[in-house]
Amino acid sequence: MLYDKARIFVQAGGGGDGAMSFRREAHVPRGGPDGGDGGRGGDVVLVCDASLRDLQSFKRKAHYRAGRGGHGQGALRHGATGETLEVRLPPGTVVRDEEDDRVFDLVRPGQRMVVARGGSGGRGNKQFAHATRQAPRFAEKGLPGEEGWLELRLKLLADAGLVGLPNAGKSSLLRRLTRAAPKVADYPFTTLEPVLGVLDAEDRQVVLADIPGLIEGASGGAGLGHEFLAHVERTRVLVHVLELAPVDGSDPADNWETIERELAAHDERLAALPRVLTLSKADLMPAGEARAARVAWAARLGEDVPVIVTSSATGEGLEALAGAIVQRVPVTPPVVDEPDALAEHMTFRPAADRGFKVQRLDDGSFRVAGRGMDRLIGRYDLENDEALAHVEHTLERIGVVRALEEAGFEPGDDVEIGGVVFELHPGA
Repeated sequence: MLYDKARIFVQAGGGGDGAMSFRREAHVPRGGPDGGDGGRGGDVVLVCDASLRDLQSFKRKAHYRAGRGGHGQGALRHGATGETLEVRLPPGTVVRDEEDDRVFDLVRPGQRMVVARGGSGGRGNKQFAHATRQAPRFAEKGLPGEEGWLELRLKLLADAGLVGLPNAGKSSLLRRLTRAAPKVADYPFTTLEPVLGVLDAEDRQVVLADIPGLIEGASGGAGLGHEFLAHVERTRVLVHVLELAPVDGSDPADNWETIERELAAHDERLAALPRVLTLSKADLMPAGEARAARVAWAARLGEDVPVIVTSSATGEGLEALAGAIVQRVPVTPPVVDEPDALAEHMTFRPAADRGFKVQRLDDGSFRVAGRGMDRLIGRYDLENDEALAHVEHTLERIGVVRALEEAGFEPGDDVEIGGVVFELHPGA
């Protein structure tokens, strides 16, 4: 079974804490601070792997976590960097961030995309020593890594797609043209999921996809229209399989129009793709009628669309069909228009916004909001007087105190930052 959808939770490693330590050696009085820094957390990286074909592995596992950074230690020993976690995906996977709806494609083998960055490590107390503070008794905590839910959708990277109504004979053609073994039966919707096969030509290979049968309204989601149509978006040739004499008595011309209308409604690009029309199941009608039907369809569609009469049962027309497909699939790889899909290395989420916003609450206290502010408060133990004084100095240096004063703040007022409420005494 082809698994073309998955939902996974990714969590980068948290950064290690910085160490609060002092050098202690015999005959070395007041050795000074020597706390090392914490290591950075590992990233979660998606890697496009050409050896994979679907998303089946994600059915058994949905949570992926990278390694945490090591904590700093005394004697200026820094923590180790957390181990990067690589999650491998097949080419053609579309990745969507459920939080902000950002979408990226992985189409080229070897492409790498950082979807969750590891948290930065905290600085040890050695980093805070200077001429007027020679023995700092605080250190930074490491920050947590990014995390979130991702939706994965696979759009098959096939060169040519077989499209048509249910039971038009697509699976039988794929089985005869390639080594694929799709399920074949005499009832509609035998194919419930796309099936890939490789057509071997003299000097190249062409990947064919048997797309499950489309029905009227498929572009609006009828049947499983969106699920199926997504797999023809990246094909470069469409092979329209049309039954010569439908058992339900329907008109082949109406059936052609139904499929073409649904393809164009789903994506205008599909309407412009090269076509090959194969009139299938020729063994079920007299040879003269099949030839007359081919002539009529060739006159209707013109020279740009080859019309080939085929029979999977007798093998009629299969060699000509294979040649027409190979001739119309370009030898060069498809051009990817999306700039993000061209990059070898990508970062999924934007960097944290360092801005902030000051708000005065109804009770007279103040709130400072911003991801950068949350990260600042999360680094320190505000029960530690030295750490709190350092935070206050930082808030003053980056302009937060000035913005608070413009909003009516006075020293000693309560301020909430990152969910923590404390009295702020700048300059004390």
